Amino acid sequence: MPFSLHSHSGQFCQHATGMLEEIVQEAIKKKFLVYGLSEHCPRYRVQDLYPEESHLQPSDLTKAFEEFVKEARRLQEKYKSQITLLVGLESETITNTSTSEVLDLIKKYSLDYSVGSVHHVHETPIDFDLELFEIALSKSSFEENKQQIENIHEENLFVAYFDSQYQMLQDLNPMIVGHFDVIRIYRPNFIFTDLIWEKVERNIDYVINYGGLFEINSAGFKVGLPDAYPQRDILQGGKCTISDDSHGVLKVALHYDKLYSYLKEMDINVLHYLHYDIDDNIENRKVVVKEMKNVLEHPFWEQFDA
Repeated sequence: MPFSLHSHSGQFCQHATGMLEEIVQEAIKKKFLVYGLSEHCPRYRVQDLYPEESHLQPSDLTKAFEEFVKEARRLQEKYKSQITLLVGLESETITNTSTSEVLDLIKKYSLDYSVGSVHHVHETPIDFDLELFEIALSKSSFEENKQQIENIHEENLFVAYFDSQYQMLQDLNPMIVGHFDVIRIYRPNFIFTDLIWEKVERNIDYVINYGGLFEINSAGFKVGLPDAYPQRDILQGGKCTISDDSHGVLKVALHYDKLYSYLKEMDINVLHYLHYDIDDNIENRKVVVKEMKNVLEHPFWEQFDA
C-alpha cells in the first residue's frame, strides 16, 4: 500500500543510514502517498545508550531529536505537493518514567502521532543484538517464578515483555502499535505458553478497545522471520496498517513484495492509515485514522511485481 508509518534515518539514528531528506525522496520515488517520520525518542541515562552511541551523551540524543523535528517539519512543507509526511516518534519503554517522558515530547513538539514500541525488558535491549537479548534473558531467572522447568526463562522474558507493552499501551494509547511481537526476534520457534497467550490477548483487546492500529511491519522478513511482525498466529482481528520500519534509503519499502504476499495469505484486503483531516496550515491540522479498501488491487504493488 502507498503508506508506511514507521521510519528512521542515519541523520538522527546511529543504527540507520542516509539523510532524512534522502529517505523522503525515495519514498516519493516509490510512490508512497503517506509516509511517517518516527525517530526514536531520546534516552536520558548513560546506561541506556547503545554500544554504537558510546561517543555520545544523553544530551546529544535530546539535541538530535529536536533537530529531527525541525528538519522533518521543513521537509513536510517542502514536499507537501508530492507526499503527505507525518512527524512523530517511536517510544522507548525502559523505566517507569519512560512513558511520561514520551508524553512530554509529544506535547512539547506538537507531534502528529506516536509509534508505541518496546525495545527493552529488565532495562536491557531485546532486539539490538543476540548478546544483549541473552543478558535480558538471564535477568529473567531472577523473577519470582523460579521453577526449574523447561523454557522458564523464556516464558518469564516474554511475559515481562508483554506486561511492559501493556503498561506502555495504557500510558500512551499510541495510534500505531510497533512490531507487536518483536520479542520473538531471537527465539522465533519458541512456543507461547498459556500464560503468554493471556498477556497477548489482553494487549490485543486493549488496542482494539481504544482504536489503535496494529502495524504489520515488513522488517520481520529482514531479520529472517517467516512473517512480518506480528506473526500470523497473532495477526487476528483489530485494525491494521503497514510499515517498512526503514533505516535507510535502501530500506524504504524493503520486502513489500513479501508483505503483499503475507496480506494476501492472511486475506487482509482492508487497511487503515493516518492522514490529516483537513487541508489547512500544519499547525491547525489533526491526524485521523482513515480506511482503504481493496488494498490488494491497488496499483502501488505493481512496482514490486506483486
